[in-house]
Amino acid sequence: MTGARVEHLVTSGTFSLDGGTWEVDNNVWIVGDDHEVVVIDAAHDADAIARAVGDRALRAIVCTHAHNDHIDAAPELAARTGAPVLLHPDDLPLWKQTHPDRAPDAELTDGQLIAVAGVELTVLHTPGHAPGAVCLHAPRLGALFSGDTLFCGGPGATGRSYSHFPTIIESIRDRLLTLPGETVVHTGHGGTTTVAAEAPHLKEWIDRGF
Repeated sequence: MTGARVEHLVTSGTFSLDGGTWEVDNNVWIVGDDHEVVVIDAAHDADAIARAVGDRALRAIVCTHAHNDHIDAAPELAARTGAPVLLHPDDLPLWKQTHPDRAPDAELTDGQLIAVAGVELTVLHTPGHAPGAVCLHAPRLGALFSGDTLFCGGPGATGRSYSHFPTIIESIRDRLLTLPGETVVHTGHGGTTTVAAEAPHLKEWIDRGF
């Protein structure tokens, strides 16, 4: 029986891209037990995230993609904890817009396993919202961490630079809708959902041939 669990923190700040800036609330997910954790998307507030981690060992800071609102606190959190920042290399152009002088510490690759507290998170490359967008599937927790690829109500936004709508639909169809329907989807913004609940929202797009 694993002691691993999913913890949730909401942080607030801004998202900026293509010359626009918007106020946003971001979900920060902490996965682990009383001894070690990983952080998924270090958004906005390194102090708040560090407090939530507490005295536990932070094994990694995993970035689902490199929009600034998901990575702005990552370097500071890494400096405070010694944890490596992990990012898919296809999102380096976006990362450099926010952190031009500080590269991620290691690359995420499709199929990679990230182990913490007796569970494994499988990296699923799901481009569309961003070229290097990934989701993390933790079967033993019945959980998917979807970043901005899949939300409660449908796919993530694709109206800005580096995004592509047919690609995100293909990613969701091929990589996410194949997961067990009861899988709980922990999103980058807003409420949770399940794979089964989102399937009807996507059917019309899939039927159109995307």
